[in-house]
Amino acid sequence: MAGQNGDSILGIDDKIEDLQYNNNNNSNEVIDREELVGIGEESSACYKNNQGEGGEKDMAGNSIHRSGSRPQLDLSKAEIQGNSEERDPTILLPNQSDDISHLALDIGGSLIKLIYFSRHEDQSVEDKRKKTVKERLGISNGNRRSYPVLGGRLHFVKFETSKLNECLDFISSKQLHRGRIDSPHWNSEPPANENAVIKATGGGAYKFADLFKERLGVSIEKEDEMDCLVAGANFLLKAIRHEAFTHMEGHKEFVQIDHNDLFPYLLVNIGSGVSIIKVDGDGKFERVSGTNVGGGTYWGLGRLLTKCNSFDELLELSQRGDNGTIDMLVGDIYGGMDYSKIGLSASTIASSFGKAISDKKELEDYRPEDISLSLLRMISYNIGQISYLNALRFGLKRIFFGGFFIRGHAYTMDTISFAVQFWSQGEAQAMFLRHEGYLGALGAFMSYHKHGLDDLMVHHLVERFPMGAPYTGGRIHGPPLGDLNEKISWMEKFVQKGTEITAPVPMAPPGTTGLGGFEVPSSRGATLRSDASALNVGVLHFVPTLEVFPLLTNPKMYEPNTIDLSDHKELEYWFTVLSEHLPDLVDKAVASEGGIDDAKRRGDAFARAFSAHLARLMEEPAAYGKLGLANLLELREECLREFQFHDAYRSIKQRENEASLAVLPDLLVELDHMDEETRLLTLIEGVLAANIFDWGSRACVELYHKGTIIEIYRMSRNKMQRPWRANDFDLFKERMLGSEGKKPKPHKRALLFVDNSGADVVLGMLPLARELLRRGTEVVLVANSLPALNDVTAMELPDIVAEAAKHCDILRRAAEAGGLLVDAMTNTLDGSKGNSSSVPLMVVENGCGSPCIDLRQVSSELAAAAKNADLVILEGMGRALHTNFNARFKCEALKLAMVKNQRLAEKLIKGKIYDCVCRYESAPAS
Repeated sequence: MAGQNGDSILGIDDKIEDLQYNNNNNSNEVIDREELVGIGEESSACYKNNQGEGGEKDMAGNSIHRSGSRPQLDLSKAEIQGNSEERDPTILLPNQSDDISHLALDIGGSLIKLIYFSRHEDQSVEDKRKKTVKERLGISNGNRRSYPVLGGRLHFVKFETSKLNECLDFISSKQLHRGRIDSPHWNSEPPANENAVIKATGGGAYKFADLFKERLGVSIEKEDEMDCLVAGANFLLKAIRHEAFTHMEGHKEFVQIDHNDLFPYLLVNIGSGVSIIKVDGDGKFERVSGTNVGGGTYWGLGRLLTKCNSFDELLELSQRGDNGTIDMLVGDIYGGMDYSKIGLSASTIASSFGKAISDKKELEDYRPEDISLSLLRMISYNIGQISYLNALRFGLKRIFFGGFFIRGHAYTMDTISFAVQFWSQGEAQAMFLRHEGYLGALGAFMSYHKHGLDDLMVHHLVERFPMGAPYTGGRIHGPPLGDLNEKISWMEKFVQKGTEITAPVPMAPPGTTGLGGFEVPSSRGATLRSDASALNVGVLHFVPTLEVFPLLTNPKMYEPNTIDLSDHKELEYWFTVLSEHLPDLVDKAVASEGGIDDAKRRGDAFARAFSAHLARLMEEPAAYGKLGLANLLELREECLREFQFHDAYRSIKQRENEASLAVLPDLLVELDHMDEETRLLTLIEGVLAANIFDWGSRACVELYHKGTIIEIYRMSRNKMQRPWRANDFDLFKERMLGSEGKKPKPHKRALLFVDNSGADVVLGMLPLARELLRRGTEVVLVANSLPALNDVTAMELPDIVAEAAKHCDILRRAAEAGGLLVDAMTNTLDGSKGNSSSVPLMVVENGCGSPCIDLRQVSSELAAAAKNADLVILEGMGRALHTNFNARFKCEALKLAMVKNQRLAEKLIKGKIYDCVCRYESAPAS
């Protein structure tokens, strides 16, 4: 117990682009009908999807011929290659005759949108321990589907259509058309296959079919644009958690769509003309209306009236325009007054271009900027009004807008949103899609039969943002960055001024960094860049083994993040914290690989890349979707892994584990001499005290310079004084020990979410786990799948437990029962063999590699372990405070953490740094 005597463990001695594709030069840019999808620009045309028993039919009811070379999966004699216990085993299809392409394109008149699928390179190691745990948890390796589902990544890339050869070179270099991206010999020349087919939509699928055959030896199978559009939208709305958003007065707000309540909805695709589509389900849709006044109208009239050379230039002009010089406003008619009787403000447009009637001016007397904005508002308002009237006609509340006309343009989205809100009197909202530029390509990709992606749920997908992640919209910012050397070379173009990494060597037009998808932050003044609201399109990681944590009380309402980064001051504070921690993190990462020159170069590239991420998010916090502190911390870890730093704190963790394990036996002896109540308090104090060891905390890093790990632990224990800031210990004690002589039933199974290596897990969580085991409770230690800072991983935990078990029979028997000790231990305390009746101690991975955890996406192992659990213990700032502090569970929960950040302490518990949280929540009434 804290402060008892100098001989106790509490006082023990230390034993131990710019290669950017230049859109400014696109003087001959042509945006044609294939790019600006407006199938049937006449508003009376009605397009129906007639796929069914009678086959596919065109608008006239004629059968549509489909190529007989459609690639099919031949699953006969399929077998798993290598270790059948691997998480994502390679599936061998010996009778597969066609090359299955993992590539689809939408080839428009201006841009080529390309989507390709690649397998995960990293395979988790499966061993006897893991197999035993799976068997005990009842996890089957059988596939739930009748065809194989391969974990992997879905990549989004853009090329200018005028630079088609660069696109073909990219496909060829990665052999995407051969479906060989997974192969260990992917860079060798595969045999030619005359039956190789890739899916494509858009006008270019017809225009460039011969070139694809000549250059790549593949046939293009053309997919219907409307089919692809709807299929892509359905996939995104069901599979991406924060895909849809509203946009009003420059403010984005992401909308959570329940995939079970998605249909029906209205999809408004604004291309050259406008198609308005009522979507009733997968493969069920009807073009119910449209208009010939769309993007082509804006571009055509704009070009005639302003002499602009590109669509983007026309949009940029609108940013500096004042439509009041051309449009007749309500105030112009009523002497500057509102027409309040019918709800019209003085600034409402009464007649677009109306002032040009009375003004004695010629075209050259009007500013091109004003003309562009007047045109934009005229067309956007009309599209918004027609869309709402169709939604009203069919009783629909959801209206999603997409198409080339939108292209991430802030004013366009604002104008459409205003029109929908105005005409619906606030009853309906215009919504937009983060990936809207890729709807067609996604739909073409989805048309591959039995690829296993059509029934994935939102929890199976994780979106990540590597360097070079493209923007939505019409611009291309740099080439796609392929291998690591390309990324490093790209990052080396950045220059550093003091500690601030600002911009690349000036080789590009002003305002661009040359880095794919990242820009120098612009001022937040009155001028808004035309692409300032453009969002980045990341890589979609398909992880079929991820599931929703089954013990969440209400998964649909669950929000993991505690800190609200929509507050700009809050965002700025945490960006500063991460930036200040960056040099120390780079030092640790480089040192973890021996400080070699290659590691130094990668470390510098990582620092520049992560700083570029922060700069991008400071400019546009919604660029990567809904932003929370957990997302920022995960972004940092992913960026480290991108530059091949897989465990920056490896040597530190090993050293701290050894030091803590050396004093663990003495601590266990002390605990065993205490009465139950004293021991339970001491255990909780031990968890809180040991949680001080966190290399992600600046305050903690400073402590490391003042003493050894044991000295810091002893200091922390001596400061443990109740009442803690959040102090539910007495409630937990009553549940564990009972009251008035009544002994409660022990918990059946406890899930302990562990945090840091070293003293945190060895001297804090392991003794607590031992106490639960002593009481007959099964214990599952839940740890990270991948390293993050100094957090312990599920791969490391079994060895730590095995070492601890050498000095403790309780741990040894439980570890043997849980499959953690595969080999018989020779140096046991009593020489006995494992006690098969002992409750098990198990280790499972949580499915993530971040200091925080989003319980909407956990490993199938953890989900299986949770089904019989009646106690959840979340430990540490990341898992219990930054995330999940407000989470509610179907069972009892205990949240333990030491607060190692002053701002977090003030906002969350109205306390101060080093305050402790012990929050106990009983199970809700059934």
